[in-house]
Amino acid sequence: MSLCMRIFVNERPVEIPGGMTLGEVREKFKPTADVVVVNGFPCGEDHVLAEGDWVVFIQRGETPSAEEFEGLMMARHTPGVHERLKRACVGIAGLGGLGSTVALALARVGVGKLVLADFDVVEPSNLNRQQYFGDQIGQFKTDALADTLRRILPSVGLELHTVRLDTGNVAEIFKNVDVLVEAFDTAEEKAMLVESFKGAYPEKPIIVASGLAGHGPGNSIQARRIGRGFYVVGDLDTAAGFGMGLMAPRVGIAAHHQANAVVRLLLGENPEET
Repeated sequence: MSLCMRIFVNERPVEIPGGMTLGEVREKFKPTADVVVVNGFPCGEDHVLAEGDWVVFIQRGETPSAEEFEGLMMARHTPGVHERLKRACVGIAGLGGLGSTVALALARVGVGKLVLADFDVVEPSNLNRQQYFGDQIGQFKTDALADTLRRILPSVGLELHTVRLDTGNVAEIFKNVDVLVEAFDTAEEKAMLVESFKGAYPEKPIIVASGLAGHGPGNSIQARRIGRGFYVVGDLDTAAGFGMGLMAPRVGIAAHHQANAVVRLLLGENPEET
């Protein structure tokens, strides 16, 4: 009799006989599945599974249970990544074009808790680059974004602060985060946030943005380390101003650079591009 081995089926550990094939496991656990993902990659061929394999079975059109939802959504992750990200807490200061996009990206990769802070409401000019909808105009950005995030991933943990951030509340609001994302508009706000946060938590990383306006080359936007636990994303030059607006593509590139930098930091990797 073959020795048993441990694999993961839809994120749950199970024991199966050694030498069991993917097709046999599918028949045992989800014979109706028409999408099969093994170790983060869609698999259409039968093969013998190995110890520690991550297998996800999905039936198209079927709404998963609350218990299955998160695991199925993360099926395309690299194995082991979701468990580490789920334990993390990330703060986002400002929920405009950068912050709202970073929040959606981090929710989609399964970061366990997001601390979101912004005092403003959704208005029409936001819709050219921010992750809001026309029927959310007039709502606080914290509330509108929370609704969207929960539609994506009902289990996402959210802590909302509908306040204007200042030197008196930054340290308290973001005291439990592992990483902070700066997503403000002005240089003065950025400086205040960095000084307040790093002054209180010098060991915690912060990721800021500078130089992402207009429709210039996307490849000029990079992530750079400029100090201990201090990273900046952008081209460091192209600021918003007269004749240089903020547009969805370049803002989105920068926001996803910030989100990717967060993920790399949480996984113990260096987000800086060389």
